[in-house]
Parts: sequence; C-alpha cells; structure tokens
Amino acid sequence: MLDLNFVRENIDTVRAALANRNFPLDALDQFAALDTERRRVIGESDAINQQRNAASKEIGALMQSGDRDTAEAKKSEVAGLKERQAELETRRDAAESSMREILVNLPNIPAADVPVGADESANIEVRTWGEPRSFTFDPKDHVDLGEALGILDLERATKIAGSRFAILHGAGARLERALVNFMLDVHTTKHGYAETLPPYLVNRNSLFGTNQLPKFEQDLFHTTDERRLALIPTAEVPVTNYYAGEILDASELPKHFTAYTMCFRSEAGSYGRDTRGLIRQHQFEKVELVKICLPENSAEEHEKLTADAERILQLLGLPYRTVILSTGDMGFGAQKTYDLEVWLPSQKTYREISSCSNCGDFQSRRMNLRFRRSGGAKPEFVHTLNGSGLAVGRTWLAVVENYQQEDGSIKIPDVLQPYMHGLTDITRA
Repeated sequence: MLDLNFVRENIDTVRAALANRNFPLDALDQFAALDTERRRVIGESDAINQQRNAASKEIGALMQSGDRDTAEAKKSEVAGLKERQAELETRRDAAESSMREILVNLPNIPAADVPVGADESANIEVRTWGEPRSFTFDPKDHVDLGEALGILDLERATKIAGSRFAILHGAGARLERALVNFMLDVHTTKHGYAETLPPYLVNRNSLFGTNQLPKFEQDLFHTTDERRLALIPTAEVPVTNYYAGEILDASELPKHFTAYTMCFRSEAGSYGRDTRGLIRQHQFEKVELVKICLPENSAEEHEKLTADAERILQLLGLPYRTVILSTGDMGFGAQKTYDLEVWLPSQKTYREISSCSNCGDFQSRRMNLRFRRSGGAKPEFVHTLNGSGLAVGRTWLAVVENYQQEDGSIKIPDVLQPYMHGLTDITRA
C-alpha cells in the first residue's frame, strides 16, 4: 500500500506513475477531492477551536466579574460551536477513511529504471543463457511425450477433479520430487536461504498483506465456513506474513526464506489460454524465495534473488532469458520485476518460469511489518522481495521437452540423477 502522506504530497508524480501502469486515474482524482475536503474541514475545525478557546477565556472573565447572564449566553454559543466541531471531525474521519480505501486499491509505484510501456511488448531482454538445442527431428511437446511414456495422465485427472489438473505417474512423479529436492538443496546449501514449511491455508489479513485482497479475490479458492480461509496461491503469502505486525531489530535483517508448497489458483479470466498440459494449472508446485531486508539493500537483494533463481536453470542446462517487465506488464504490488523465461522446443519460444519482484515497502505497510535501527530510532517499514525458484511443474515440462530423444525417451540431467536413484533415462515402462 502506498503511503497516504506521500500520495497527498506527490499527487502529480503518483498520477504519472499510474498512467504509465495503464491504471485508471478516476480513483486518484477522487483521492485529491477527498483530500481537499479533508483540509477544508480541518481548517474550519481549527478556526472553531480558536473561537472556543477565546470564548472560554471570556466566560471566565465574565464569571469573575459577576456577569452570569452574559456568561451563560456565551456558554450556549460555545455549545453550538462544539456541536459544529464534532460534525466536522466526523466528516474529516470519513474523508480519511475513504482516502485509505482508495489507497488499498492503488498499485505500487514503478522503480525509475522500469521501462514504460502498455504491455509485455515493452518488456526488455537484459540477458540470455544457453543455446536452444538443435534437434535432428521434430520435437514433441510435454503432453505427447508424457502420455506416450505413461508419466503424465491428464484424462484421469480431469475425471477426478476437472480440467486444469494433472496426474504425474511413476518416473514422472519421481522427476517432480527430484526437482523439488534439488531446488531446495541448492537454495539452502549454496544460496543461504532458510527452509520453511508454511500453512497452505491462510486468513484474510495475510491475503491483504501480500495484496491478493481485495483485488484478486476471484483468483482464490476459499473455504466456506466462518473462518473464510483460502488456499495459498503462492508461498509468498504465508512466508512474507511471518512477521506481520511486528517490529524487528535491524541487526536481524536480512531474512532469506525458501519454501516448497502446493499452490492453488482459480485462473479467473484466463480461460482459453494455455489449456494444454502443465503451463497453467489450478494446482501446482513451486519452490518460493522470499526476502525481508533493509530499504537501502533491497535493489541489491533483488539482483541476488534473481541470480539465485537463474542458477537453478543453469545447473539444469535449460536455456533461458531474463527480461525486465514494463510498467504495463508488472504485477500489482511490484515496483520492479524480472521474469525468467525458459526455452520450450515445442513452442519454439521462451515461456515464463519465474517472476522475481521487489515490492519495496508496499507489502510491509499493508501488514505493518517494521524494523528499528539502533539507538531507539523510530520504526521504519522493511522491504519485501519474492520470486519463484522455480515453478516446479513448468521446470518439469522444460526438462521433458529439452531433454527428449528421437525415440521418445527423456534423458535425465546429470544434476538430477542422484535424486532419481541413479536413473539416467525415462523410457516407456
């Protein structure tokens, strides 16, 4: 959430930033009108307060002089001023409440180095790694490969749960588990993250803190009892909220977490897109990276987090590119995002496999997560960062497609073979 005073004092800057994000400006215009009304009623209330103070002194003098009739008349006049002041304070509170409600629905301000553009066409490639493999045969997609090998079953998953679910079987399930363990091992032993296992159900305060609510409520799967819990769309939600409402000591920062979880998304509004295979599922697995750090270090921590996610792709030998998202393509809570896009031979293009975002103090304001520097300094808001390290299902399909052989078998990347109990190839059982 943006700081109310910052928006109030920098309304033109915020208006330009929101325009760059293709965000409607009506809400900001309403915010400005409410702020004008708030300032007006505060000014009138302050003037009335001065009148009341002056009248109180005058009443005291009249009482001392024995002019009780005039003093009582003045008291009646002051009572009227008091009622008017109470009315103004109610209007001030209502204006402030409406202003905060508007702030809840405003996206983050993009960082200065984020490219300005309407959509993904304005994203900028910052680097590539690896050369896409040159096949001597027509590469198949992961669905045809997986079904032929008996490691992927979409038909029975649809029978059991509906569309956009999958069953991984045999060596396919083992490959998924191998990827999870490999990612966690690298992030915990090489990159310095603490492994954590959070709840898969979270309350509305947590969803608000990481800006899933109120904007993205329709994308969530909710329980129907009075607790109104929801299944997590990503481990970012519970992990970033670990310290919600707390004041950390600056010496405790940064905190780096990695978490493997199932993730659940209704994919509202995405019907007709990526309906084949594992690209866009209602239930999927992810290894998440979360950082909580000092404001002055967040830009550097963002670069490191992105590099940590990239390292997984490098170790797996999967060609990818890194792009910085434009203002029109960036997520609601991010001030800067790098997307990692892995090469898919069947589509002859790069597809997103991780988004690594610096949210600044946008989320920490929503969850009131602060820190205090030494010497009893005033609490400040931390910066929060998150990224996929990686989306496991998409990594699975990237491995299957990039390591396919002409006979339809799948070669297991060297780094995964110890996690596959020495299996070097997946063949038809």
